[in-house]
Amino acid sequence: MKRFDKHIFICENKRPAGHPRGCCKDKGGSEVKELFKKRLKELGLNSSVRANTAGCLDACEFGVTVVVYPEQIWYGGVTGNDVEEIIQSHIINNKPVERLFINDSRFNKDE
Repeated sequence: MKRFDKHIFICENKRPAGHPRGCCKDKGGSEVKELFKKRLKELGLNSSVRANTAGCLDACEFGVTVVVYPEQIWYGGVTGNDVEEIIQSHIINNKPVERLFINDSRFNKDE
C-alpha cells in the first residue's frame, strides 16, 4: 500500500567548512526544499507527493542534489529557479528535466 505517488529527496547535508566537495546545505539545499514544500502545498499536491530532507546523497560536487522516486531521477545543481520547472514538467507531467540530470554513470545505472 503506497501513501505517496512520488518522493522528492533534497540534500541538506552539511560538511565541515573547506571540504573539497562542498555541501548541499551551503549551496542552498534548505531553500530548495522549502520551495518544493511550499509549491506542492499551493498546488494541492502535498497529499500525493512528498518533499523530504535527505542527508548525504553522495553527490555534493554536483551542487544541490535532488532525487525523485520511484523513477530514481537524479538532478544536480538545482536552484530555487528550477523548482517550478521540476514540479510542472516531472512531477505533474512525468517528463523529467533533462538539462538538470547528473551526467555521471554512478547516477544513471540504466543508461
